[in-house]
Amino acid sequence: MEAGEGQPKAHLAALVLARGGSKGIPLKNIKLLAGVPLIGWVLRAATDAGVFHRCASLHPHPSEPAPAAPLGGSSIWVSTDHDEIEKVAKQFGAQVHRRSPEVSQDSSTSLEAIREFLNHHHEVDIVGNIQATSPCLHPSDLIKVADLIQKEGFDSVFSVVRRHQFRWSEVKKGEDKMTEPQNLNPAKRYRRQDWPGELYENGSFYFAKRHLIEKGYLQGGKMAYYEMRAEHSVDIDIDIDWPIAEQRVLSFGYFGKEPLKEVKLLVCSIDGCLTNGRIYVTEDQKEMVSYDYRDIVGINLLKKRGIEVRLISERHCSKTLSAMKLGCIAKISATNKLQVLEDWKKDMGLSWKEVAYLGNEESDVECLKKAGMSGVPADACTVAQKAAGYICKSSGGCGAVREFAEHIFLLLEKVNSARKQMETVSSAGEEAGGNDNSRRGSTELIKKE
Repeated sequence: MEAGEGQPKAHLAALVLARGGSKGIPLKNIKLLAGVPLIGWVLRAATDAGVFHRCASLHPHPSEPAPAAPLGGSSIWVSTDHDEIEKVAKQFGAQVHRRSPEVSQDSSTSLEAIREFLNHHHEVDIVGNIQATSPCLHPSDLIKVADLIQKEGFDSVFSVVRRHQFRWSEVKKGEDKMTEPQNLNPAKRYRRQDWPGELYENGSFYFAKRHLIEKGYLQGGKMAYYEMRAEHSVDIDIDIDWPIAEQRVLSFGYFGKEPLKEVKLLVCSIDGCLTNGRIYVTEDQKEMVSYDYRDIVGINLLKKRGIEVRLISERHCSKTLSAMKLGCIAKISATNKLQVLEDWKKDMGLSWKEVAYLGNEESDVECLKKAGMSGVPADACTVAQKAAGYICKSSGGCGAVREFAEHIFLLLEKVNSARKQMETVSSAGEEAGGNDNSRRGSTELIKKE
């Protein structure tokens, strides 16, 4: 039942388990996926859902005085044992619970890590355990699940996906028997459109109330499933999934509250992006720089797609530009890059969402924050990397511009998908499934940390 008028509301916390010792892919949780750390995709969705709030607990710990008023702020947590994962989690606005060595072993279960978290946070009434390995999670899914558990009285809710797969019994080597059909009659095979399929856990999230978790359950009591769209059910588990997942994320991932717009202008910093930042001086005091021809191809491809490309530099490098023969408008000796960017945006009549920026230095940070699409080379300074939406695999002067151009092309395809998503938001509630099966179970999560 929903909390009544004047009654405290249950404290719902999001918890992402992100152990540092992944066996399959080292530090998988912060490996870049489509330019964003894997864990960043679900933290962004959790933040924008707006349902994870700090408040007074309905069941405060006896040793702790109850707050006089509701607490403010979000309650989105990452449980980790690794410094780098903690750093990335905080960049995305999450709070960090440093888990103990006892629940950080290869044999440790998700349930053990969640129970440890609750032992340290008596204010939390409900835990939404969100898997870092589900990068296509959307805020709309989390909002509906929060309603199921807070307003409709369910004790636990977990995500499922519908699959149309015929199952057969396994015959082990050496056994003298035949396989048997499990969910079909071979004489009357269903057509896909005539068969509703079956529901399978997809591991995206598991929500449960404190009293269940303390008893050793993640699914139990009054249970409900939440059916996610098949295209959002992406699970990173083995290395071969990574390139496939990047394409899925670009097509179906959640990129923020505002719908993407088509990029009309790319502004690129010359030093450290188009070049590697090095200046070579000859014996007769002439300066030389090097660049990668792939980046020139990338600029030309952008132009062919109708995207204006302009260059910017703090140095006076007119001779460098002349030698490159790029045919791009450029601003050199720029003491205020953000002002230059604002002037260009205004002259072209663009919104920030239609501007892309590729930078690499501290002087680029404000531009990176303002632009609708931002990127940095792999060797950009730390503050620039924090401000960017995409971190290239290539270094400056070594193909970063071409790589960022490809990223822009992929995200342009995302624009159409985002428009379709906006059209389906109003009808998303009809797609959610739920049941009232109250059979208890002690099923633990398959570890995906």
